[in-house]
Amino acid sequence: MGTYFNPSNGGFRKASRDEIYVDKTGLLNILNRRLMAEKNCISVSHARRFGKSQAARMIDAYYSLGCDSRELFTNLKISESEDFLKHLNKYNVIHIDMASMTDGHSDDFLENMKRKLYEDINEELNTEINPVQDISETINKIYKKTKTTFVIIIDEWDCIVRNFSDNPVLVHEYLQFLHSLFKSEESQEFLALGYITGILPIKKIEDESALNNFLEYTMIDSGNLTEYFGFTEKEVEMLCEKYDMNTESVKEWYNGYLIDGQHMYNPNSVYNAMMRKKLDSYWKNTSAFSTINTFITINFDGLKEDIMKMLSGEMVYVDVKGFENDLSMIGNKDDALTALIHLGYLGYDKNEKSAYIPNYEVKEAYQSALSRGNWSEISKSISRCEELLMATIKGESDKVAELLELSHDTYTSILKYNDENALSCAITMAYFTAPAYYTVIRELPTGKGFADIALIPRADSGNKPAMIIELKWDKNADTAIRQIKEKRYTGKLKGYGKEILLVGVNYDKESRKHECIIERWEES
Repeated sequence: MGTYFNPSNGGFRKASRDEIYVDKTGLLNILNRRLMAEKNCISVSHARRFGKSQAARMIDAYYSLGCDSRELFTNLKISESEDFLKHLNKYNVIHIDMASMTDGHSDDFLENMKRKLYEDINEELNTEINPVQDISETINKIYKKTKTTFVIIIDEWDCIVRNFSDNPVLVHEYLQFLHSLFKSEESQEFLALGYITGILPIKKIEDESALNNFLEYTMIDSGNLTEYFGFTEKEVEMLCEKYDMNTESVKEWYNGYLIDGQHMYNPNSVYNAMMRKKLDSYWKNTSAFSTINTFITINFDGLKEDIMKMLSGEMVYVDVKGFENDLSMIGNKDDALTALIHLGYLGYDKNEKSAYIPNYEVKEAYQSALSRGNWSEISKSISRCEELLMATIKGESDKVAELLELSHDTYTSILKYNDENALSCAITMAYFTAPAYYTVIRELPTGKGFADIALIPRADSGNKPAMIIELKWDKNADTAIRQIKEKRYTGKLKGYGKEILLVGVNYDKESRKHECIIERWEES
């Protein structure tokens, strides 16, 4: 067994024997149907930490001649397939992780990569191939000699295009290398399956056709591969039951990616939450901060307003078709938002053609990013959110009115409108940290109208009270409280504890002052 040629099953063995392993071997059934087909090249571009590399190791273990993986897969879903043994460990496999190959350097990158690969092949097959030989001709000779076709896996294929965009010669040479593997005349003979992973969809480069024969699966359109990247709701529910975690809280923190109609969870975050028995932002790191900050600080008209709307729970329309799949070529607001979708920092509803913040973990990543540049006032406002929430729970209405006023002033300076919708958006932003404890619903249907904002506590919220917040414009807070009672909005929150807080807020446009009344209502 080699490192790059006919690798072992060690990576998958370790993953499949972990305390938490979710069976995704159904992906192999789909890949088996593509073997030697006319369309036998697949590109999977998903956000970081969504299981791409683990899937690549699984593919190694299943197809590679360098190991015997029958016992590893025997009790997994793929073993139920009629073709299970037909393809098990029957192919020459080449697996290259481009991110580890480059190590930040472009000098002689291709030569070094081929040298390492050929050293592996020479050792495994007792041959004497040297790095100057053409890759496709070399592989085709091995195929003709062994009568065994190839499965070729390139993990993080796009890191060269992303990291060395200032070196077009290298990018061109690299794409020609990929062309040799996946689209040359020789590859038509030796290639059983091509499988590449990346963060961004394939960039269409003028005069380059190296990868235009790939079936693409992305964060916007994953088709029948969706369930194999990320955790499904059913899988997370099973894990929550096993590890005694509150399902609704895990959903609020990590769910939200709606890909081809399926709700997907960040698998890395769910894994860490279960193992540590703690809900936290496991995706919030330096990379997340810098990536978000790069795009949200671009001075495109309407971008800042759209970001704020999404942070307050709204969706915004995005035209995703114009994006050139290149982070160095962001030309407008839609490009910036589309990039954030592909990177996992926004969700995308294909039916609504709209983007949104998928969950509370991602909101916290934005919170870190907002502390820089022209977002500093919003960051300052968010820092007061926990104080506002505690003041509301304690019934400190004057303090709540003061903090809401500061928040409203901050956000209406960004919004292009100043009306009831702006007020609702601003108040929701004022309770930015509430999703750590509550399910926050704007426009909650009650049967007798819509409550403006409802905060529904989860079982692990520390016995926090449910809340209904009713907003008024140029009226008074008493009117808001009266409406909650007369329309019996509290009935919708029946069962969420004996006590419900009724919060009435009025904004006087002329004085720009806020009035707040808080009453405690007990279920009879």
